[in-house]
Amino acid sequence: MKLKKTHKAPLFSLFNTEKNEVKLEDFQGKNVLILFFPLAFTGVCTQELCQIRDEKADYEALDVEILGISTDSLFSLEKFKAEQAYNFTLLSDYNKEVSQSYGALYEEFAFGMKGVSKRSAFLIDKLGVIQYAEVLENPQDLPNFIEIKTVLNSL
Repeated sequence: MKLKKTHKAPLFSLFNTEKNEVKLEDFQGKNVLILFFPLAFTGVCTQELCQIRDEKADYEALDVEILGISTDSLFSLEKFKAEQAYNFTLLSDYNKEVSQSYGALYEEFAFGMKGVSKRSAFLIDKLGVIQYAEVLENPQDLPNFIEIKTVLNSL
């Protein structure tokens, strides 16, 4: 099922780069922006997440928590986060279950890789309802961050 605005966000539990379990329900009562991205250390993913890092104050002013999710191992994500000084949570969906539940998983990706997260953005409100959903087929495209901020301003 394709997730859309007004759907209840699928719950999940993943490990962050500090090796702590993070559950979506931990953020109940908060707005959450989930950004799925294909692969750590790649050009477009680095560009996207650096933009989020650099605009973190804007997102904080809009009262939203940011979670970056990929199918990379938490060890790879730990190194990626440290190298780029990311100031938000990165989560490993190594078993691909969360990406699958959000409809954000490539069955086939570049170079014969299977099960890579699609670049996607889901904005979940304080009640756990999706207010913005964008799943991109082309990994070179970026989510519409202007529209995401517009939706955040309306929450």
